[in-house]
Amino acid sequence: MTLSPHALELAQTLVRMNTVSHHSNLELIHFIRDHLAKLGVKSRLTFNDDKTKANLFATLGEGKPAGVILSGHTDTVPWDGQDWTMDPLSALVKDGNLYGRGSADMKAFIGIAVSHAEQFLNSDAPFAIHLAFSYEEEIGCFGVKELIADLRDANIKPLACIVGEPTSMVPAIAHKGVYRYKCCVRGKEAHSSLTPHSVNAIEMAARVVGRVRDMAEDFEKNEPRFEGFDVPFSTTSVGQFHGGIADNVVPRDAEFRYEFRDLPTANAAQMQSEVVAYAKSLEPAMKKVAPAAGFEFETICEIPSFLGSKDDPVTRLAQELSGEKNTTLVAFGTEAGLFKNAGISTVVCGPGSIQQAHQPDEYVSLEQLARCEAFMQGLVRTRTLG
Repeated sequence: MTLSPHALELAQTLVRMNTVSHHSNLELIHFIRDHLAKLGVKSRLTFNDDKTKANLFATLGEGKPAGVILSGHTDTVPWDGQDWTMDPLSALVKDGNLYGRGSADMKAFIGIAVSHAEQFLNSDAPFAIHLAFSYEEEIGCFGVKELIADLRDANIKPLACIVGEPTSMVPAIAHKGVYRYKCCVRGKEAHSSLTPHSVNAIEMAARVVGRVRDMAEDFEKNEPRFEGFDVPFSTTSVGQFHGGIADNVVPRDAEFRYEFRDLPTANAAQMQSEVVAYAKSLEPAMKKVAPAAGFEFETICEIPSFLGSKDDPVTRLAQELSGEKNTTLVAFGTEAGLFKNAGISTVVCGPGSIQQAHQPDEYVSLEQLARCEAFMQGLVRTRTLG
């Protein structure tokens, strides 16, 4: 099993484009749009507010019944401060691997999907293939929400979705959610010799941080296990904490950020409500000293968990095309939960390993890419979705 030069070339081309999440992805989106246009395929673009980023949705087989989405995100994480031994945008092929930021996560999958556009167009399959490529997945799955809303408004109803995140080509049928929040605490400053006349924002924040930690311990001790995950219970942790200006000034302001990674069987909204309710219970005492004191919460991102089934037709299709008898669960978040919540049967299956993603010298093996290409060629020949 070998990778075709055309598929490798397209994967390399995409890796060489800098689409770190805080940059524009339009170079890549326009490249794919123009590539498809040469085949007579029109692309639907949906933009962020300032039109610097876009999603792309295209149908290969217009007029056929709606079929399978091949989904991927176009943005990557940055590489600042990482110890790379090569240019992260080099798309170097060496020792049987394709190197570069986004090679595993997940531009190679996108490149291979696009390289089969003409074959999908000429396929005798009785259903269409849809390409769905999004922006800002890495910072909160923001782009795909606009893409899905556009499909709903246009009354486009695909039957199934394959999200090509790196699973070593083993179909994944579940992952945890990722919910991140920022809590800003307003107190009242004073000289540290006059603490009764102040509200210490750091100390109030610390009480809520303590509640978050208590919840984490409760999940570990008491939550029903979901076997198959590396950590088979929900988790929560605080990732950032800032506050104070000097040792002898009672701090007026503090801020911390925290996250929940909830099992598909858990309720992240309820978790967040518990944190907010505890914080609000502290406010009356704070406001007795300073009426403006209190807590404010901001949502950073909400990526729902995903739970498919080994019995779903799209899962069985992915198993057939990948040659894998087994399914797996993955620890990382993807856009799969959003597609599933939109009523689209979904599975996660793509080349490479998440262990190489986000790392210096990120890579995906050519063997994995060849397996992905065989997957696409099998999809061209597929006559039923089960």
